[in-house]
Amino acid sequence: MRVGDLDHKELLELNPETGLIHFGGQRALLIDAVAMGLLRKYLVENFGLTASRAVLTQFGFAHGWRMAESLKAQFTWDSEEDWLKAGARIQELEGLCCEEAGGAGALSTTGVTLLSSYEAEQHLLHFGRSDAPVCWTLCGLRSGYLGRSSGKELFVLEDRCVAKGDPACHLVARTREEWGEERAAEIGFFEAGRLAETLDVSLHRVTETLKAAERKLRETRRALVKVVPEVEEPSGLISRSTSMRKVVDLARRVAKVDSTVLITGESGSGKERIARLVHEESTRSSGPFIAVNCGAITETLLESELFGHARGAFTGATQDRPGLFEAAHSGTLLLDEIGEVSPGMQVKLLRALQEREIRRVGENKNRRVDVRVLAATNRDLAQGVTAGSFRQDLYYRLKVVDLKVPSLRERRDDVLPLARLLLADAAVRMKRKMTGIAPDASDQLLRYEWPGNVRELENAMERAIALARGTRVELEDLPEEVRQAFPIPVATTGAVRALDDVEKDYIVAALALNGGNQTHTAEQLKIGSATLYRKLKSYGLIGKRKGAAEGSS
Repeated sequence: MRVGDLDHKELLELNPETGLIHFGGQRALLIDAVAMGLLRKYLVENFGLTASRAVLTQFGFAHGWRMAESLKAQFTWDSEEDWLKAGARIQELEGLCCEEAGGAGALSTTGVTLLSSYEAEQHLLHFGRSDAPVCWTLCGLRSGYLGRSSGKELFVLEDRCVAKGDPACHLVARTREEWGEERAAEIGFFEAGRLAETLDVSLHRVTETLKAAERKLRETRRALVKVVPEVEEPSGLISRSTSMRKVVDLARRVAKVDSTVLITGESGSGKERIARLVHEESTRSSGPFIAVNCGAITETLLESELFGHARGAFTGATQDRPGLFEAAHSGTLLLDEIGEVSPGMQVKLLRALQEREIRRVGENKNRRVDVRVLAATNRDLAQGVTAGSFRQDLYYRLKVVDLKVPSLRERRDDVLPLARLLLADAAVRMKRKMTGIAPDASDQLLRYEWPGNVRELENAMERAIALARGTRVELEDLPEEVRQAFPIPVATTGAVRALDDVEKDYIVAALALNGGNQTHTAEQLKIGSATLYRKLKSYGLIGKRKGAAEGSS
């Protein structure tokens, strides 16, 4: 039979009773191209590019070798050209790729051009534009086929690829000597030793990461059981207060759709934690979550950081570098402090959000990106729009959904649960055994205004652990500004206090702050000394305070 007579109807055998498929005398499987793309995505995300390339190259090599063996058992072509054409024809019939008509073949000096590589198509779908050729399986397949059919050691490598922006994929076959040292590293992907080495390194890295995560999780769980016996939220977010529960509920609902979200709130209130919740509850949770503080980077560097740059784009750009938009592909990118971005950069961000394309600094081609963008700020962007410092079109592009995170003083019900959670986390980091917070220290935590919000509370808990003499946080372990805070009316859910009780606590705290001096306390409270005396007497405290007051007056 001539090579041109090969027909899929004659090569394909289907048993309708058993469902078995044979192609060219060998059992075959029909596998969806997208499924192969998802396999590639899983390999790259979990084992890295190097290990993934080694696996897919050697998988293709085995496939090509078996294909040649099957054809040799059935056909007796004499010329090398016939074997080359047969291999190309079989790959075309299997739906892997199609060669350009009239091509001279991979063994020729000009190589072979592929018109429809499934591998490049799937890589673009899951990872976007690549910096290097990606048809690893097809290169392995042709190498295995040529090696078995010709009896020579041949390696097929790719020098042009659709996945990196070329019009077509181009493959060339050469011996190890012909390729020389320049591409020796790529030939290493065909060798079993390289596969074992890369997989071993990748598996070791993954194993160690998982072990470390498990250890930290166990330690944190033990600490939480001691300090916070009732952690209500699996996400670690404390939301007992009504205002915070509304934010968390809205964040979970908006996470299910791919809309842009603007997260506002005071500095330290937990905007990034809400952004992480949106990511973790979304369909992109398996992808990366990357946060960048736009206010901490100059405009020139921010453009390079977000969009990447080409080699030679500026002084110090010694190689091509992808930006954070590309790094967050299939995941979520948080633009923190978005209100600090300059007007020029706002224009570029608006285009990236609208077109879902970015252009690296120093390049003249666009790259598609699949990223969900979240933005956070402690500024009033609406006021910035009115003042002309923030673009109106970008503002409305970001504010598809607005999540306003309440300050800690607006969510008093969350202060103590948060303090216990942060205490447990800091105890694990600092390797201290802590059992909880003393009652008087807890009361003082509730009295303080927390202008620095959750971040300030976290620092206070870390300081308390560092200074604690025992296994419990005492009042003296808290920062001075927290210890000296006057009591304030605290209305917690289901526990509204009587007005007289609030007044009593405030007067007693003011008296303690003044060392028992009734005269100074009355002046600060703007009441008469006699009035203060009567109130203290009604509280049953006049006997305890009188001596101190007389000695101080």
